[in-house]
Amino acid sequence: MFCAAARHRSFKVAADELYLTPSAVSHQMKELEEALGVRLFDRKPRALELTHAGAVLLDEIAPLLEALDKSLTQLVRRGGRRSLRVLAPPFFASELFIPRLAGFCADHPDIDIQIDTHEPRPVQHPASADVSILLSDEAPQGVQATSLFTLTLTAVCAPRHAAAVARLGGAVFKEMALIVHKPWPNVWASWAEEVGLETPEPKNVLELDTMHAVVRAAERGIGVALVPTAHCESWFRTGALVRIFAIELPTADTYYLASRPKDADKPDIRAFSAWMLAQFRDPGGDRRPLGLPARRAATG
Repeated sequence: MFCAAARHRSFKVAADELYLTPSAVSHQMKELEEALGVRLFDRKPRALELTHAGAVLLDEIAPLLEALDKSLTQLVRRGGRRSLRVLAPPFFASELFIPRLAGFCADHPDIDIQIDTHEPRPVQHPASADVSILLSDEAPQGVQATSLFTLTLTAVCAPRHAAAVARLGGAVFKEMALIVHKPWPNVWASWAEEVGLETPEPKNVLELDTMHAVVRAAERGIGVALVPTAHCESWFRTGALVRIFAIELPTADTYYLASRPKDADKPDIRAFSAWMLAQFRDPGGDRRPLGLPARRAATG
């Protein structure tokens, strides 16, 4: 990051190169200066200038980074293998991506895949990834981005509660806990409006911070949950979860496949992108993963 800012004499241009915000670069440079105890940049109204200490640091570390990059490139070439770094939301990775990954690996045995799922909801393509699966309510900027499918939510419960739900209908929320995904605190109200019910007034609320925990809680019979339809198809097929209303709630969130524009023609990224689109993008236009049923009409 320091080398990029020093080379361009601009936090903004460095941020564009690293796919970060200018404020993030500026903050990191300030922390570096505080750690070293010297100023590295003179911040002018229209540009940055390196201080003497900054120029010395750049002269010392730039050759080291170039040598490291060259050594890593040679090592990969000697091994005859390539590595593709993929960033993906954890629930997308576990329920959709990894179950289908064997096909890509079989077709491309010389490409190693490194999967990073540390970010629950990635909205920006990081410098550390070659390809990202991003989840956002708008198309990512500054990258090569293709929409995959739009997220929809389905109300579910454990099979042993299905009969009670059928008997009670909307009143079931007074008898069972409402499981809430913390990032979506108001989604149940939106769902109720879509279904044509009053906003649920549940017996009690269980708030969880990951979607995997939400699904597990519903599977264990703790209560009723809203889960991503596409991600949970295998849970429906095995009977681990049961849909309790025949309607799906559309959301503003769409999965995007993203990479740096300069990397678009790299063979590995081109092959991976083609595979991803074949697996997860519906050419019919509703952007549902291939092989999944269309949304059913509401039955009330």
